[in-house]
Order: sequence, then structure tokens, then C-alpha cells
Amino acid sequence: MSSFVRRLRGIPWRSIAGDALSRVFLVAKAYCAVHVVDQHLCSLAFGRGPSMLPAMNLEGDVVAVDRVSVRLGRVAPGDVVLMVSPEDPRKSIAKRVVGMQGDSVTYLVDPGNSDASKTVVVPQGHVWVQGDNPYASRDSRQFGAVPYGLITGKIFCRVWPLEGFGPIDSNQS
Repeated sequence: MSSFVRRLRGIPWRSIAGDALSRVFLVAKAYCAVHVVDQHLCSLAFGRGPSMLPAMNLEGDVVAVDRVSVRLGRVAPGDVVLMVSPEDPRKSIAKRVVGMQGDSVTYLVDPGNSDASKTVVVPQGHVWVQGDNPYASRDSRQFGAVPYGLITGKIFCRVWPLEGFGPIDSNQS
């Protein structure tokens, strides 16, 4: 028997395999914990585009998203929410809640071209959402009231850029 084979037999393979398996399980547990926190408690999201100007920056903001409030029904008019786009379910969009079920909402039909307004009553189980920049936002004015189930979280804080750190407010620039 060669010295190489003798050295291979002397290696504690069971101990090495046990350590490797325990580390794999540790990584899997960490991944599961991160997934649960991200999907069900709190997460970060990147929002960009003109529809939420001036509350959110055109170049993009990193925002903190509360996922618990939506499940508890604690979404109210004035809140900025993250939701699945009713036009393209592969996209997430950020909009401000303007009306809840049963509310009457009056909005400008085409704010860039006329002062014509329309009033709607938000149906049961739906919310009315609009971007803060009515001239560059696709929102409930185009696609109607949105089912509450499409809301995935409530945006409560801007994390980045640091000069805008804090609550998302429609009066910020």
C-alpha cells in the first residue's frame, strides 16, 4: 500500500463532511431568515422616475418598505405604497394612496391640457393611487382603482441619498 493511500485513510472524512454539512445548513438558515425579513417584515426598494416628484428623486432613491402594515390593513390616504403594477405584473411601482374603498375621489382627467375633472367612488377592496407629479404619472387616472391585494408594502423612509434621508413627504423637494 502506498504512502498516499495511507495518508488518505488517516484523514477524518466523517468529521470534515459533518462540518461541511453543518456550514451548508447555517448558510441555508441565514438565507431563509433574510428571505422572511425581506418578504414579510421590512425591505429596501429602489425607486426612480418622474411620477413621484418632488417626494422622490428622479434619479432614484433607496427607500425602506414596511411589509407588515399592509397585512394589518394600516394603509391610509397620504401613504406612499409599493405595489405590483396593474398594467405589467413584472414591475413594481410607487404611488400615493389618495382614496380608500368607499371614498369619493375627484381628479383632473388630463392635467396638462384641460381643467376637466371627474369624480369616482372607490369600489370595495380597492384603493385609488396617484403619483405626486400628475403630468408624468400613470396611475389610477388611467387604469382605475387598484385592488388592495396588489399593494406589497408601505414606503416609510428614504435611505439613500443621505441628504434626503427621512420620511417620504409630498412637500419635500
